[in-house]
Amino acid sequence: MAWNEPGNNGKDRDPWGNNGKNQGPPDLDEMLRKVSRRFGGLFGGGKSGGGDVGKFGLSIALVVAVVVWVVSGFYTIREAERGVVLRFGEYSHNVDPGLRWKPTFIDKVIPVDVESVRSLPASGFMLTQDENVVRVEMDVQYRVVDPQQYLFSVTNADESLSQATDSALRHVVGHTRMDEVLTTGREKVRQDTWQVIDSIIEPYHMGLQIVDVNFLPARPPEEVKDAFDDAISAQEDEQRFIREAEAYAREVEPKARGQVKRLEQEAEGYKSQIVLKAQGEVARFNELLPQYQAAPELTRDRIYLETMEELYQQTNKVVVDMPAGNNSMIYLPLDKLSGKANAVQQPARAAGTAAVEPAQPSNEGANSTPTPLRGGDRFSTGRN
Repeated sequence: MAWNEPGNNGKDRDPWGNNGKNQGPPDLDEMLRKVSRRFGGLFGGGKSGGGDVGKFGLSIALVVAVVVWVVSGFYTIREAERGVVLRFGEYSHNVDPGLRWKPTFIDKVIPVDVESVRSLPASGFMLTQDENVVRVEMDVQYRVVDPQQYLFSVTNADESLSQATDSALRHVVGHTRMDEVLTTGREKVRQDTWQVIDSIIEPYHMGLQIVDVNFLPARPPEEVKDAFDDAISAQEDEQRFIREAEAYAREVEPKARGQVKRLEQEAEGYKSQIVLKAQGEVARFNELLPQYQAAPELTRDRIYLETMEELYQQTNKVVVDMPAGNNSMIYLPLDKLSGKANAVQQPARAAGTAAVEPAQPSNEGANSTPTPLRGGDRFSTGRN
């Protein structure tokens, strides 16, 4: 049963001991006066003889406050960080890594990582110079080199760099053909984008330094991806064929140059041979000319005989005219005789001599022994 319900035999069972009195909200002024009297007694007020105790308590409170203020001023800057000190909200100076102290409520220290390399991705569908759409992805790596400029030159240096990267990438892709973005011109796009980013952020003094720009593989929209894959495959085949042709050229060219050199040397040798032979003929003619002028007939016969000798050395058959009335002909197997004669003449020629052994007639090729030549017999040389 509730304490204030009827039937409690007229007894007031109020748990707060109000005994049936209707009290309103507590009086705040009265509460403040009670608190003031209590603390006034502690610090020397209200009671007689409490002045010394109040001064001692105040001193203790001041000492504790000073100790807390001093201890709260210690802080640590890590090795990879630099601290930016703000004094009453205004930039004061930078602090190096280590254990430091600052006056609390006067200085504020903001640590900034200056050694870690940060990564900023950028991507999107972009329009190329030849009015094609490609999806381009790029990753910019950078780090902080000036903490003060990084914090206060712009509102948000990281966001500003992201916007500059997107603007530079769209500018470079918009001035590049699609096949260059997808294949051969990727390195040029990367270098140009890097340069444009540097030119954009330089006037703002963001305190950032671009470490590297990674141009990830670009790709066309999914609707035309198969066609572009075929085009890229064809371009790769073209480059492969070019490299194979260059390798073949490097292999064949030295051989061709060697053959050219050999032909040139052979031509020079042939030229020298012909010139020397012609000079020898001229010298021989100059030697024969006085002899011919002294005895024309004799010289002419000797030249004729020497010429016929050279001609007969190149044939292996000789026909001998017989006296008038004799219809028989003598056949001399000079092909076999010349073989024996050459076998005898080769050692002599090797020794530098001109000795020639006469060949003995052979019985082969005829049934009877050849008849010796008489004084009236002569060779069929065409000259009577």
